[in-house]
Amino acid sequence: MVRGNASMTKVHYKGKEDDFLVFVDDVETFKKWQKDRSIPMAHFISTYKVFVTHKQGNQGQYDGASHATLDNEFGTHTDDEVIKKILEAGNLQESEFPERSNSKNDAQQGSIVNGQTGSR
Repeated sequence: MVRGNASMTKVHYKGKEDDFLVFVDDVETFKKWQKDRSIPMAHFISTYKVFVTHKQGNQGQYDGASHATLDNEFGTHTDDEVIKKILEAGNLQESEFPERSNSKNDAQQGSIVNGQTGSR
């Protein structure tokens, strides 16, 4: 069964102490927002949450940024202000995930437990 061909778009901001990410759903609207700030960020932001990668660049484990971390880096922990700063100064990065294929019915392949070896 083929699954996937998903894409993920994020804005990466390298801070003084950590790396910050904001996920973007609609790249075209984000690019329009860069020229026209009257467009609400809610039209292209995936979630109003800032993630940190613990100095792993745009890779690694994504954790929600604490208020203290945001205050230290941006001088505020207000979501709108922090996200706006990340979107203005960060780098847009798009990732494609290739299709994945898995077996369709593992139950019909037999098992060693009941003595059937099954064939693939």
